[in-house]
Amino acid sequence: MTESTTTVDPWVRKATGAMKRYRVLAWITGSMLLLLCLELLLKYVFHAGGVDASGHPEPVIGAWVAYAHGWIYVVYLVTVFDLWSKMRWRLGRLATMAAAGVVPVMSFILERKVHAQALARIEAAGGARG
Repeated sequence: MTESTTTVDPWVRKATGAMKRYRVLAWITGSMLLLLCLELLLKYVFHAGGVDASGHPEPVIGAWVAYAHGWIYVVYLVTVFDLWSKMRWRLGRLATMAAAGVVPVMSFILERKVHAQALARIEAAGGARG
């Protein structure tokens, strides 16, 4: 009985995993940022929640949105650094990817570009489609 084994380069496996984690967190972070922007618009522009007795605006969706986005952004930064270090991109790419978590819609746009470039590099190294 013969067994055919195909070995995958460890870097390819790690880079593919980092890319997938980055993609998921980019979408989650971008979605939470859009929800936070909606909260801020409703709260400060349209005064939808009203004001409390001291005159401060009341939350519309909830204060949890800002906290959730903040902690998700921290996890997003970890995945950004992980992918960036595995791909060995320049420092400017790291700054751009980090900024994408705080600029509305940028995370969705940059995710597609980063995914395409990372996938091309992984495939060039002999990796599988991911």
